[in-house]
Amino acid sequence: MLTKWVLLLAAPLLLTSCSSIGPDTVPRDRFNYVTAISDSWKRQTLLNLVKLRYADAPVFMDVASVISSYEVTEQIDLGAQVSDRFRGALQGDQYLSLGGTGRYVDRPTISYQPLSGEKFAKSLMTPLPVSSVMFLIQSGYPADLMLRVCLDSINGIDNSYSGPGNPREGSPRFRDLMAAIRQAQAVGGFGLRLKPIKDRQPVVLSLRAAAGEAAAGPDRRIRELLSLDPKASEFTLTYGDFPDSDKEISVLSRSILQIMIDVSSAIDVPAKDVQEGRVYIPQRSAEQAGLFPPLIRVQTGAKPPVDVFVSVPYRGQWFWIEDRDRPSKQMLTMLMMLFSLTETAAAQAAPLLTVPTR
Repeated sequence: MLTKWVLLLAAPLLLTSCSSIGPDTVPRDRFNYVTAISDSWKRQTLLNLVKLRYADAPVFMDVASVISSYEVTEQIDLGAQVSDRFRGALQGDQYLSLGGTGRYVDRPTISYQPLSGEKFAKSLMTPLPVSSVMFLIQSGYPADLMLRVCLDSINGIDNSYSGPGNPREGSPRFRDLMAAIRQAQAVGGFGLRLKPIKDRQPVVLSLRAAAGEAAAGPDRRIRELLSLDPKASEFTLTYGDFPDSDKEISVLSRSILQIMIDVSSAIDVPAKDVQEGRVYIPQRSAEQAGLFPPLIRVQTGAKPPVDVFVSVPYRGQWFWIEDRDRPSKQMLTMLMMLFSLTETAAAQAAPLLTVPTR
């Protein structure tokens, strides 16, 4: 009888020890880590924008790897003593003891890599590839926003730039060009492709006025603004200030750092910091503000409201983007996505980790 009771009590613990906890952790861990990394990425991007507003150095820290190690241990203690049959049970010589202990350990190992050295220079200071910018437009990203954010000039037509060091007013022709290309994009009036020419494959932009009457107006306006051959249908995209012929479109793209400096110039800061000269004050005319409005709206205060998209503390103040401010949310997300276009450096090897399994 004693043996039966021991087996009945120990069976649940024995069965539990045979089951695996691994599969149940996969959906939970993936969701939780993705959410945490995404939120920290947004906060890091916003914080670096605010730091650039104050002429502070941006610092980026990449999450190189995430490893979760789990350990579950169980122990069952059984004990019994039975007296001699000639001695009575009333003497207290018979007893049964049953005990168990368990332990659950979660050991996450997260590796970080600061963005520095050659990778920092290539990721932040190298101009974005012109082909990547144009193919993003081809894939459906708004052409006017991509041109406004990523380019310095097209065929010598200057974009607006509000950052310190090299501020300049944007040409009204650039604003007209943005609108014309956006219209052509909406009606399928232009396309991009790689065309083999000798030993290289330059990006060729095709203007398709034959796409319909809706494309005829934007097509004429683009050719007029860029001084293109009115009869040609294909134009080679190159990197530079000015084209060599009327069948070439010369583009100067910006680096991620240039983009961030330009975007950060519109961040709201306390009036005291402006008066004390702690931040750069963009000099923009009312005409420029109308042609090229700020790309993002970041507010500041003693504490952020409850419903915000992202918020960060800096210099005793809070800076945030409201959750209902969709254009600013899209701008911050676009900045985060543009980092992927600069991943030209070889991947750095993550630290070699040995994770015990139990």
